[in-house]
Amino acid sequence: MAFMIPESIRTSATAGERLLFRTMKTVLPDDVIVYYEPEIRGRRPDFVIIGPDFGLLVLEVKDYTKSTLHELNPDQWTLLTSQDGRRIVPSPMLQARKYMFLIKEALERDAGLVHAEGKYENRLKFPCGYGTVLTRMHTDDLLRLGLDRVLEPCQTFVRDEIDPDHPNFSEELFIEKIYSIAGMAFPLRDPLGRREIDAIRYHLFPEVRISAEYREPAVHQDQMLLSLKDIKAMDLHQESLAKQIGDKNRLIRGVAGSGKTLILASRAKLLMKEHPDWKILILCYNISLSRTIAAMVRRMVNEPDSLFDFDFSEGEKERNLPDTGNIEVRNFHEWLKFDLKIKEEQISYYIGKLNRKEAILKRYDAILIDEGQDFEPEWFTLVSRLLNPETKSFLLVEDRAQSIYKRKRSYIQDTGFDFRGRSKVLNINYRNTEQIVSFAWDFYRAHSEVRGVVGKQLDGEIIAPLSSKRKGYAPGLIRAKNFGQEAAFVARQIRLLHTQRSIPLSGMLILYRVRRWGSTDYVAELVRALETEGLPFYWLAESPDSKRNYDRDGEKVTISTIDSSKGLDFRAVFVVNIDNMPLPLEKDPEREASLLYIAMTRAQEYLCLTYSGHSVYTNYFDRLRKSPEPEHEKAENNASS
Repeated sequence: MAFMIPESIRTSATAGERLLFRTMKTVLPDDVIVYYEPEIRGRRPDFVIIGPDFGLLVLEVKDYTKSTLHELNPDQWTLLTSQDGRRIVPSPMLQARKYMFLIKEALERDAGLVHAEGKYENRLKFPCGYGTVLTRMHTDDLLRLGLDRVLEPCQTFVRDEIDPDHPNFSEELFIEKIYSIAGMAFPLRDPLGRREIDAIRYHLFPEVRISAEYREPAVHQDQMLLSLKDIKAMDLHQESLAKQIGDKNRLIRGVAGSGKTLILASRAKLLMKEHPDWKILILCYNISLSRTIAAMVRRMVNEPDSLFDFDFSEGEKERNLPDTGNIEVRNFHEWLKFDLKIKEEQISYYIGKLNRKEAILKRYDAILIDEGQDFEPEWFTLVSRLLNPETKSFLLVEDRAQSIYKRKRSYIQDTGFDFRGRSKVLNINYRNTEQIVSFAWDFYRAHSEVRGVVGKQLDGEIIAPLSSKRKGYAPGLIRAKNFGQEAAFVARQIRLLHTQRSIPLSGMLILYRVRRWGSTDYVAELVRALETEGLPFYWLAESPDSKRNYDRDGEKVTISTIDSSKGLDFRAVFVVNIDNMPLPLEKDPEREASLLYIAMTRAQEYLCLTYSGHSVYTNYFDRLRKSPEPEHEKAENNASS
């Protein structure tokens, strides 16, 4: 079964397009990707098909009837329609050919996708083909109507070749023709790998881009070639969600590190492109997360479709990207204060006035909420009342395992939207290594009241994460004599990771639960230790202003509370003073388990937990340290090395 993007075809598609969509989805192999009406450089071919064994194919679909065709030649067709009378249109084969060359030209600029030397230097390593589909014509119509004179039969599908209900249909012949049309220029010798397919998607669909390293293009035989490496793009499931969820209300439930925020930002960009007149709002609870989302949206909105449009005059310095178009990104309380100009205690009052149509507040055509598990029911009610009832474009993203506020939840009651049948689950963690995913989830299962995945109700389910199988170091567990020793150890490890493993200081984070307990000022101790090692730092959680002014790329170690780190990720994370968890003053143990789970899942590659006292959590970690299991021994050894 082929991977379809989007996963279902729009209801306004023609009957022929829907038939071909279903046939390709059912018949083509699992490793084939089929895009329906993707936007590529301002054009929308009907289908673009990518397969590791045949390359790339563009198909143009027409539902023309016999009575519609009047005068035909290889370049243009004259049609007779009841609505428009006589109408001249380009030949569908010519349309498909133009789309194919548009794609081919874009891809040939990537040095990694073309031959580096020889007879075919600077030409694609894989074939690109094109064809047409006449969904209401049959094989004998090609000869009887003279279509074989204006179309290449070997590049044309007709009804009996695409309809599984037709007696002459053959799955084998359908697949064979797809492969043969794609490979008409030349046969594909070596199958396309993951890197090549990701590069194709990266160039054709800017909305899937996450990151890549690239160098300045250089003129080479009249072509501009861009070398990309370390390409990071959404996986196909994430891309499908971003492109599928446009109609009405949708819910995405995902584990930590599954790309929920990336999908939300990408969805906002797609909505902005499709509806430039819409007012689009992105909301979250956390101030620092709102700044991260805003930066992500700025990059996506300002990034040119073609990477060759970049200005390399300033080397690799980050460009100034001030504009997010018609997308507003706010944390909830900032939005209340500066946009709606109301206080939180007035929410109920204004909901009542909105229900009675006695109040006028700012309205939005699309609202997207990240980390929805942290929102109060009343907040959802207010937000939903400000959504354009004509568009009903509402996207809610959440992960219950990261819930740190005890919120009672009934989405139907809170928002008025029924998400049954309109929700998707992301359970693959891409952020963390397999070792960190397993370590964090084992802890959460052991200390959360849910004890793993329970309940089948939409409003109460916890999703267990699956690792992306990216390998790494086991988390480190360090017991020290006192907190001063913890701080000194962490500072030394940061220095070693920076000098020996070239991890930038901006890629390292220190997390703490509370600033002070008793006579100890934990932040002051951390600052002293970092200054001793000559390491610059930024205290993210110092004040609301420090959160708003946070420069993620500043070359400094970040110090933060766990609460303020939600939605962020770093290559190396140190969680200190674990013996203060669960916090004695905290009445909700579920919150504490969620907080530590959040802290651990901020780490992309390296995770280290330190403590010098005793608590339920440190007792658990002590047992792991003393366990004879090789993995636990490895964890301690890695942390100490």
